Amino acid sequence: MSSLNIVATGKSTLLRGFPVSLKLEKPADIATVADVKAALAAKFPQLYVERQKLSLKGETKALNDDAILATTGIRDGGELVVKDLGPQVSWRTVFVTEYAGPLVIHPILYHLPKVFYRGSVQHSQLQKYVYAMVILHFAKRELESIYVHRFSHATMPLRNIFKNSLHYHILSGLFLAYPIYGPKYAANSPYIRGTLRSNPQFLWICASIWLFAELSNLSTHLTLRNLRPPGSTKRAIPHGYGFGLVSCPNYFFESVAWAAVAYMSGSWAAWLFWGVSTAQMMNWAAKKQRAYKKDFGKEYPRQRKAMIPFLF
Repeated sequence: MSSLNIVATGKSTLLRGFPVSLKLEKPADIATVADVKAALAAKFPQLYVERQKLSLKGETKALNDDAILATTGIRDGGELVVKDLGPQVSWRTVFVTEYAGPLVIHPILYHLPKVFYRGSVQHSQLQKYVYAMVILHFAKRELESIYVHRFSHATMPLRNIFKNSLHYHILSGLFLAYPIYGPKYAANSPYIRGTLRSNPQFLWICASIWLFAELSNLSTHLTLRNLRPPGSTKRAIPHGYGFGLVSCPNYFFESVAWAAVAYMSGSWAAWLFWGVSTAQMMNWAAKKQRAYKKDFGKEYPRQRKAMIPFLF
């Protein structure tokens, strides 16, 4: 058995009773940070494990749940700092929610033109292709979120569900769907009739590039899934298709898929979503590559770019 002094940082009302003395059933040389979180949650049920961030006094970096107290410098009677991270929601819930937006918005605008465009729209082959590609993309993302992805963290702050959903519901939902299913892109529109965008071969080539990118993206997601056993937060260096050139080929292939949609349609909204999404994925890829290099050091392949082969 061991005891710890837990002090609080931040202005959360859940931390008004701190500092507290906490008793652990295990000695400090075998007790983990996860044991401390569990004991805190038992004492303060509203401060459930996922809401807690534990760190050493004078530091802001969170301690890993599997870290043994003694190895972090904490002995019997030592002190840890807790911060309330606020209400949490599972990563899976966030992903399912954000991808559901386009799956609802696109069918509504596509199938109810009289409501939104004040008249009927004879859909062109281009509109049919884009509609199918968008629906299949987000249906794939939903299935991946439920059956493929394994997450290193169980939850994220609840506020993120609104921020993330805004990106998908607005940019790839309303902003993309409204103009592209309207009269400008209809079968009898001068923008479509007799142009490259009515050419079946052009549409087929763009759709083929999109399909290649989507299947490649799925392949990399399966590779990442197989690196992490169920219920584990284990990290390993990914290898195989796509990973020989970049650290995050899943992001690269997703960018290619949306570029195919944007180029095929010529829609400013599609290009806007592609640009914003690609910039965000490049930022994520850079962070993930830094994390890989930090975790694996010289073992990590130095020639890999973060996301775009040979460039970035």
